[in-house]
Amino acid sequence: MLDALDWGRLYAQLNEEGVALTPPLLSRAQCQEIIDTFEQPGLFRSTVVMQRHQFGRGTYKYYADPAAVPVIQNLREQLYPSMAWMANQWAPQLGERTFPLSLEELLAECADNGQSRSTPLILQYGPGDYACLHQDIYGDIVFPLQIAVMLNQPGDDFTGGENVFVEQRPRFQSRAIVVKPELGQGMIFPVRHRPIRSKHGFRRHPMRHGTNAVETGQRTTLGLIFHNAR
Repeated sequence: MLDALDWGRLYAQLNEEGVALTPPLLSRAQCQEIIDTFEQPGLFRSTVVMQRHQFGRGTYKYYADPAAVPVIQNLREQLYPSMAWMANQWAPQLGERTFPLSLEELLAECADNGQSRSTPLILQYGPGDYACLHQDIYGDIVFPLQIAVMLNQPGDDFTGGENVFVEQRPRFQSRAIVVKPELGQGMIFPVRHRPIRSKHGFRRHPMRHGTNAVETGQRTTLGLIFHNAR
């Protein structure tokens, strides 16, 4: 599935719309394999009950070691080089650094900076659950793009629960973007901001993301953040 990705098209969509929606990255069986990990506490370093922290309502868990779930580890490793290519196209436009082309090199850099905690996570929402708008930063080293993969089938497994992105535009009203991926599809989006061309070069447009309230059923997503946490 990953071999067929048109990264040029995804990069163009990311620049045009702020979020790029991939073809399916995972099969139904692979999605279910990841969903089944939610009930295996030994796989996780941390569990967050969102309402306790006013993050929204629902539960997410950080994997202690993504290598313990090969489908997650392989997906993260295989996606990263092309994600780094996109990030490095943005770097001069944002006036920011470039990134190594292998995930191993990025994680080694994170470790040297005291960021050694794994960040891939699984998020599960039931009826009435939602996520407030936020950003996933975690430390001084921030890889500028991330991917969320839908693990359930909207309409069949759950209703509601749309993905919401809000882009702050200097001197303009904020813009809301609603994305509705199907099972296995990924959403590529900025961690903090993206470059927008202006009369005098490029400006940074901050972005935050969240999830609308689930109406019925269960909604599960896989979050792939590429830098580690402090």
